This record gives sequence, C-alpha cells and structure tokens, in this order.
Amino acid sequence: MNTARLNITIPASLNDDITRYSQELNEKKSHLISSALDMYFDYLDLKVAEKRAVDGESPIPFDDFFEDLKSDV
Repeated sequence: MNTARLNITIPASLNDDITRYSQELNEKKSHLISSALDMYFDYLDLKVAEKRAVDGESPIPFDDFFEDLKSDV
C-alpha cells in the first residue's frame, strides 16, 4: 500500500483520545486514524448513495460497478 505523510492540526482532546487508544490497543496512531477514516468514508459513501437515491440520480451501470471493484483489489 502506498502511503502519504500528512501534517494536520486536531483538537488536543482528540489527540489525547488517539494516544489513549493507541496505548491500550498497542496500535500505532497512524493505524487507528487510518482505520477510523476508512470507516467514516464508508459512512459517507452510504450518505451519498442515499442522497443520490432521493435526488433520482441514475445508478452506476452494472459493468462499471464491477470494474471499479476490480481496480480496488
């Protein structure tokens, strides 16, 4: 997996939570943040799909969907 280094600013309380969970679970902070973002983006995907359904946008063609899946693997 390719990685990118980011320099971000977050509230101190959020950093404290990340540090606490990192120590308790014996995980790197970057792994916890990456996992949390993956879950959040899954949630956003659902929200976007719901919005598209309500707005009446046409769905992704079947073949395009599976082509996208292949490229993610």
